[in-house]
Amino acid sequence: MTEIISYLTSLSLWGSIVNCLTVILGSSAGLIVRRFMKKGAEGGRLSRIADALMKGIALCVLLIGISGAIETQNIIIVIISIVIGAVIGELCNLDAGIEKLGNKIEEKTKGRFGNVTQGFVSACLLFCVGSMTIVGSLNSGLSGDHTMLYTKSLLDLISSFVFASTLGFGVLFSSVFVLVFQGSITLLAAWIAPFLNAVTITEMTAVGSLLIIGLALNMLGITKIKIMNYIPAIFIPIFVYLII
Repeated sequence: MTEIISYLTSLSLWGSIVNCLTVILGSSAGLIVRRFMKKGAEGGRLSRIADALMKGIALCVLLIGISGAIETQNIIIVIISIVIGAVIGELCNLDAGIEKLGNKIEEKTKGRFGNVTQGFVSACLLFCVGSMTIVGSLNSGLSGDHTMLYTKSLLDLISSFVFASTLGFGVLFSSVFVLVFQGSITLLAAWIAPFLNAVTITEMTAVGSLLIIGLALNMLGITKIKIMNYIPAIFIPIFVYLII
């Protein structure tokens, strides 16, 4: 048993695998709670509680976005990234693709799992935007140190439980994206590490956090921003700094 554990922890992707599993575990528990809340919503009280929780989560998401966005050291980089990213996203029409996939899932499940698209996009942004994701994945790939991803996994376990209980089944699907996104950074760490210095990571986080603010405004019903069409903006700071 000890040899098996030792072998698993030696895998470069082990940190990302653990993170994926914690999201699945937290989301599954959250979906169970969501199901019981729906069953007891006939009286109206639980329905009001669920609505209050949704808005409360949206406010927390707004705070997360603001705290990350204000870390930017160069607002011009953020503006350039958003503009270029929006153009690329609109040309590729990423939002329509995700929406179409979400609609298909909702049709097959007869809408029992809520708005899959909103839960998926929300969770993907929240779990994958930030320096812990990038630095932790690089550490796993370069030195086999999964400590930061273990810490992130614990945070995501709690977050996925809360978000799945309010946003539904789409949060569970985000576990696949977490594995693919972080795993890709880990496997390509030796090649991309030179381009991901502290300044670049800070600006990528700032851009991603700005999208999280937009996401929170959507959740509150204030705006209807197609967040997925802005996703390419997160990676633009890498190319901007390469040019500079």
